[in-house]
Amino acid sequence: MTDFSRSYGSWAVIAGGSDGVGAAFAHGLAARGMNLVLVARRAAVLDECAAAVTSEYPVQVRTVTLDLAGDTAIADLERATADLEIGMLVYNAGADTRSAEFLERTLDDHRSLVHRNCISVLEAAYRFGGPMVARGRGAVVLITSGAAWAGGRTLSSYGATKAFDLVLGEGLWAEWRDTGVHVLSLVLGATDTPSLHRTMDPGDRALADPHDVAEQALDHLADGPTWIYGSENPTGGSPFGSLDRRSAVLAMSAPRH
Repeated sequence: MTDFSRSYGSWAVIAGGSDGVGAAFAHGLAARGMNLVLVARRAAVLDECAAAVTSEYPVQVRTVTLDLAGDTAIADLERATADLEIGMLVYNAGADTRSAEFLERTLDDHRSLVHRNCISVLEAAYRFGGPMVARGRGAVVLITSGAAWAGGRTLSSYGATKAFDLVLGEGLWAEWRDTGVHVLSLVLGATDTPSLHRTMDPGDRALADPHDVAEQALDHLADGPTWIYGSENPTGGSPFGSLDRRSAVLAMSAPRH
């Protein structure tokens, strides 16, 4: 397995690195020789993830308890890691914790979602990506969602934020592709995470395995700008293909079983 610390740098920041996909990335990167900075709101869950990683791999793990929807969150994170050379940023935070129609949510809910999924993502890419470009090595993974492909009922603001992440990652890939910095927009469907189970009952719906998601992404960091997990054509376009926008929105809004 490739030693990522030689290719990218010795430390990786995982925003949303406490459980689910974030924890899977933590284990995958530790197995590849990288030290970790795990960031999330819940200190106890962060500590559990850190302990699990260090019990298995000879790496250092630092935890930073932050609400990534906060105005100063990314600046605080930058200060908390100022003594480290960050060679990889995985922005995994930003799941929609409540499936509801637009007007059933408060305006503060929408603002918080946009801040965590757009403003903080952009700021993290700027603050941590800049030094990577200057050094000529590094990687940025922005985890987005199939909700980005088209608008959909109960997905209005969430899907819009994930479309922002998708396009931001693709644009950064285009700008940084010749600098030695890999950028990947990772598009996920329903994934077997605690966040998903808090939001919905998946029933007999097939769910992606977080470990497989992380391993596939890490194996294909250089294959950006976009990787669609679970697709027969993972570097291809929207699964809605040639559908007109109205048909795509209606398809996205159909009941999910």
